[in-house]
Amino acid sequence: MLKKNIPRLVFWELTKKCNLSCAHCRAEAEEIDYSGELSFEQITSVIDNITLEYSPIIVLTGGEPLFRNDIYDIARYGAGKGLKMALATNGTLIDREAAEKIAASGISRVSISIDGKSSEFHDRFRAVKGAFDRALAGARFLKNAGVEFQFNTTITRNNVDQVEDIVRLAETEGAKALHIFMLVPVGCGIELAESDMISAEKYEEVLHWFYEKSKSTGIEIKATCAPHYYRIIRQRAREEGRTLSFETDGMSAMTRGCLAGTGVCFISNTGNVQPCGYLPVSAGNILENDFTAIWENSELFAELRDFSKLKGKCGDCEYKGVCGGCRARAYYESGDYLTPEPYCLYEPKKGS
Repeated sequence: MLKKNIPRLVFWELTKKCNLSCAHCRAEAEEIDYSGELSFEQITSVIDNITLEYSPIIVLTGGEPLFRNDIYDIARYGAGKGLKMALATNGTLIDREAAEKIAASGISRVSISIDGKSSEFHDRFRAVKGAFDRALAGARFLKNAGVEFQFNTTITRNNVDQVEDIVRLAETEGAKALHIFMLVPVGCGIELAESDMISAEKYEEVLHWFYEKSKSTGIEIKATCAPHYYRIIRQRAREEGRTLSFETDGMSAMTRGCLAGTGVCFISNTGNVQPCGYLPVSAGNILENDFTAIWENSELFAELRDFSKLKGKCGDCEYKGVCGGCRARAYYESGDYLTPEPYCLYEPKKGS
């Protein structure tokens, strides 16, 4: 019997240690040593357990994962077990030697955070002068080493008008993809949200622009933490008199919006398993129970997989199966991850 919910992506916070102090940081990371972080032996044991049942993409993240002395060994071990390994980094620690080690370790793609078209905004956002130039240098070292890379951009009021320029930057630098992240108020992002969260109206406008851009750019672009996009692309396709298909719409036609606990999960630096990195509620700890048991038996994940439990207009919405609203933003707004997405303008059609 096929399992309905399988983990497609596991984001693994290897460490909270980081050399930057980013304004929106989910992990509130600092350049200090954190106690209780998982050891190499504990990590490989969990990988062994995961691969008994599943074959997700593992995204090694942080903090800054390159602070882990064993990062390449971890990546090599996962790749050796048949897993697709990816790395999420700020890019500033990647030099020629690091890029070659990344390539040799079996990491197939690296995401680098780029939050502005130039150093002026990016360095201020990341709170370290030179971060922009070092991140781009890291991308170029990866390109020369034959490693695919993408840019990840968090959208706020202060950089929303730079997105077109960031797309061009990604194209110019040879990025395989640009993923835009709509800000989620968690960690340092809670304070940022009070001043920099774009309005629901602007949110909708950006996602419509994103749909148009996806038709003209030569790189893969993806809206992340933006589940409304999966409603919008269906509305737009219907207006165009067509149905979505993988050939014309890529993975956007094959997946849904919020995947927290349904196709995605997050493992913290101390082993807590969360629906995603932005939803700070735990389904269990891998030091106390194995991954498969947590994934399959958690009451938290069971709730998130039952769309009939969504409340308010998200529960009434005809698009809840393909959107679902951001459960992390709902949690931030109300303390209840099943309440309506607070940054959605759409009003469900009653009785549909």
